[in-house]
Amino acid sequence: MDEILSITFEQIEIGQVMSTGVIAVDQASLEVFVERFLPGWDEGYGAPDAMVYAIWSRLSHDVCNRWAGFKLLAVDGIRYLRNPPAGELLRGRITIMGKDPVGDAKGVVIAQQDLLDEAGRLVFSCLTRALVTRQ
Repeated sequence: MDEILSITFEQIEIGQVMSTGVIAVDQASLEVFVERFLPGWDEGYGAPDAMVYAIWSRLSHDVCNRWAGFKLLAVDGIRYLRNPPAGELLRGRITIMGKDPVGDAKGVVIAQQDLLDEAGRLVFSCLTRALVTRQ
C-alpha cells in the first residue's frame, strides 16, 4: 500500500497515460452547485464550467495525491469544450508530457489532463505542473 501512496519522480515516465477514474454529473449535485455558486444558470445547459473544473480537480487529486511530496504548482491552458448534462459519465486521464529534475530532492512533472464524456469527446483539458519528490 505504501508503494501506491509514494510514487516518486523517477517512477513517472514521459508518455505515460493514467486514468483518473469515472464520475457522473449528478443531478442533485448540479442543483446544489447552481443554487450556491451560480444562481441563474439554466441547468438545461448542463454542468457549468466551474463545476466541470471541480469534477476534474477531484479526480486529478485522487491520483496525483499518491505521488510522493505532491504539490500542484500551476494549471495552465484551461479549455472548456462542452457542458455535460446531468447523468453524463466523465472519464479523466493524465498524460505525462515532460519532467524536469530540480535539485536532488524534487522534480517538476508537466502533464496534460483531460475529461472525456461517454462518447470519448473532450469536455475539459488543461496543462499542469507539479512538484514530486525524487528518490
